[in-house]
Amino acid sequence: MPVIEKITEINEALKDIFTFTQENDMVKADFSEYLSTIGSKNISLNQMEKIFLPYVFERKLNNHFILDLYLETGKNKEITEALLGAQASIFEIKKILKNGFELYNLINEKTYTVFSLTKMTNFRGVYAGQYIAGRIFELKGEYFIVEISSVLSHSQKAEAYRYAVMKLIQNPRTLYFDNPEKEEEIKTTITEMYNKFIKSFDKDIILTTNKHADDIIGAFNEGEEIDLSDKGSNLETYKFFHVKELENNYANFLENSMGGFASHNETYDVAVIFDKDRGLYAVPFYETFCHIFEDRNSVENAKQCIEYFLANDSIPNTILERVANKYSNFIDVINEVLETKYTLQELLEKYKSDYLKNTIYSSATVLFCSNAFSEVFDIISLPKKEKPVLTQKVGRNDPCPCGSGKKFKNCCGG
Repeated sequence: MPVIEKITEINEALKDIFTFTQENDMVKADFSEYLSTIGSKNISLNQMEKIFLPYVFERKLNNHFILDLYLETGKNKEITEALLGAQASIFEIKKILKNGFELYNLINEKTYTVFSLTKMTNFRGVYAGQYIAGRIFELKGEYFIVEISSVLSHSQKAEAYRYAVMKLIQNPRTLYFDNPEKEEEIKTTITEMYNKFIKSFDKDIILTTNKHADDIIGAFNEGEEIDLSDKGSNLETYKFFHVKELENNYANFLENSMGGFASHNETYDVAVIFDKDRGLYAVPFYETFCHIFEDRNSVENAKQCIEYFLANDSIPNTILERVANKYSNFIDVINEVLETKYTLQELLEKYKSDYLKNTIYSSATVLFCSNAFSEVFDIISLPKKEKPVLTQKVGRNDPCPCGSGKKFKNCCGG
């Protein structure tokens, strides 16, 4: 089928999907609520058509994407399934073509030739060297760009790569989605690092606290020997609480990653776990979570801790299964606390369905293999803080007096 005919079919399908959002009673009500939520209640039909694209790609109703609901109508099945596999990323424009673009995907490190669904005259002011945040999809061996949400100038390279790394943290799978060569690289890295971890520590899990987790992970990455005898958790009481440094929102993720676990004043337990199939995880409150199944009445905020482990997308099903295998009362305690009646499989399907459907490697491992992550530290110059005036001798392994939470030798004493 000629490309022009595919473009016509795709545009007709998109029009029908938009009509679906306006005529299906359940979706129409939700779309109206969505418009109110983003402050776009009273807008023109033309503006509404632009907003509907992120809505149908990202919005869920009853744990189903809007495109999944449309697929149930039986219309435009092939195109809808292709749209469901679309990639949302940030791309560097390599070339402007007669009927599309040559784009380099900053996230999965692959170059695409994509066709535009509209006339190229609509892209006046868009040039090679700029960056676009958008969405592309593949249909019958050819790629099409279905949405451009923003355009960044070539001078905003740092912002573009920062955005790419944030998308990776939110969804590690985007690094190797549609790039099997990259996935093979990740698999090889995981195997090598797992063997190194077992050789270093003689086990696949280290129970420690946020005060030591950074040193343990750092020593492992650098191949240094580290004495774990004084780095156990040894908590007297177990409690769950909010740690703002663990938030991975766009505004603060880089700063928090530089600060590390130790940047939080309060002490909490952290488990450093190496899953031989999925990679390295640093799991806050792992011991606290486990202790719930030993004596939940002694764990402060036990319910909130359970909800954190279930709802946190960075905690995979394998972590829950590890705890479930350790404690025979796992699902009974969760059902009692949450007042539910799940089986373990039902619980996993509700909260960890993405992990059950897809192969998702750990964020730490994915970032280790990401060129964008390496690039972002080269092009972003963090403001230098003034070194503190020392009024007394500070040991190299003492906390830095600047308040960063790092050791002096790794901070102002470096």
